[in-house]
Amino acid sequence: MAQAKAPNYSPEQTAQIVEQYQAGVTVEQIAQTMGRTVRSIVAKLSREKVYIAKEYKTKTGETPVKKDVTADFIGAALKLSENDIESLTKANKSALRAIEAFIRNSAN
Repeated sequence: MAQAKAPNYSPEQTAQIVEQYQAGVTVEQIAQTMGRTVRSIVAKLSREKVYIAKEYKTKTGETPVKKDVTADFIGAALKLSENDIESLTKANKSALRAIEAFIRNSAN
């Protein structure tokens, strides 16, 4: 007969982690004070539905745009077929961005 698994965090620990996180304490600091890994704290905060993931930024500090979105914009602007738009997604991202910028500038 299998034994019941002991919870990793007590209700008091969970409340403390959530309270600290919502008060602005970093996940790294919480992990250090609790003697846990950062991944463990992030996982617990995620299960408690309070964790806010850091927004990824490119090297230039911009929010990344997927090639699909750029290809869809170009395809719509040029009235391309779905197959042609799909083939655009295989192109180099910087080339797609240049075409997108050209179309946007031409519209002005």
